Amino acid sequence: MEEEERVEQVMSEVHLGCPPHFSGPYVSHFTVSLPPTPNRSGDRFQVEASSKEMVSLETHDDHSPKRKIRCSYSQSSAQFPQEDTSDESLSLDKDGDLVLTRRKSHINGCLSFGLTIQHTITSSLLEVGLQVWKAALVLTDFIMHKSFTSSDLNDVTAIELGAGTGLVGIAVARVAKTVYITDRGVHILDNCDTNTHINSSLLKFRENSVRVRELDWKESWPPPSITADLPSQHRSSKSRYLWASLEIEEAENATVLLAADVIYSDELTDSFFSMVEKLMSRGSQKVLYLALEKRYNFSMDELDVVANGYSHFRSFFVEDEDHAEHIDGLRPGFLGKQIDLAEIPQYIREYERGKDLELWKITYCRN
Repeated sequence: MEEEERVEQVMSEVHLGCPPHFSGPYVSHFTVSLPPTPNRSGDRFQVEASSKEMVSLETHDDHSPKRKIRCSYSQSSAQFPQEDTSDESLSLDKDGDLVLTRRKSHINGCLSFGLTIQHTITSSLLEVGLQVWKAALVLTDFIMHKSFTSSDLNDVTAIELGAGTGLVGIAVARVAKTVYITDRGVHILDNCDTNTHINSSLLKFRENSVRVRELDWKESWPPPSITADLPSQHRSSKSRYLWASLEIEEAENATVLLAADVIYSDELTDSFFSMVEKLMSRGSQKVLYLALEKRYNFSMDELDVVANGYSHFRSFFVEDEDHAEHIDGLRPGFLGKQIDLAEIPQYIREYERGKDLELWKITYCRN
């Protein structure tokens, strides 16, 4: 019994500063804001949004005085921020965050909004999905950048694999048609469901467009299902996270797969790519966006500090430049292309990127 109570606890760097001995779920508020990064035109930035609004944002950096910028967004084309010399004052909320003046109340096109995530501060290795990890924040940054600068994610059906807190799936729900947030274990799925409910009103997406479902990578596809296509809230506790038969068909025709921080053991990586191959070989052509953080440990075999599982992860695919040589024309296989994080602005304030974070675009070549 004492050994069970002394189960090793781990803590994400994202939660540094949270009360270390806090018991029970903790709620963190992540701020998504468009960074005031200059482009070649000077002190301007360009964003494509899905609706027309006007917002005021006070920006500053270490080398320039504070100034007000007024931005106009339209559905057909992005407009550049223009400096506003009016005396209109800005207000802050109780946490010191900027309160934006919006022409419309919905979230699309705003320069700043929040994501509220319930999580634990520490967890056992078996329940690390109850925490927020840096790779999920990097992938969320990528999703935000995609949604701000293109229509690639608009109205797609997406599946988040190993969702943990559901942060990434919730972020893409702003623009997607349907999102399946998947993981295994009742505690983790209940927490995903809670986070979906919290953020549906904040981000103005339809709550029934996000489905929290159990998906065990070690099991076969399709997963266990029920015949009746009932919303989760109308199901029994035992069937709450089971798939409906129509949902399985919809998932096979999804076009976007998302995964963050699922690479940390060879056995798990084997199971992950087995499930991804099952999904990618069925239905519509799909793309997987995967974010990871290299974690280093000393290896007695190599007598060196190595990133556990990273080489094994890389063995599952070849990079695009090796495409023709790898598949010999028709042989099925995974193709990977690393996305340069320097090209992805940091929209979420509450974490620091490090050199060990990576983002990959992975596709599957069918025969």
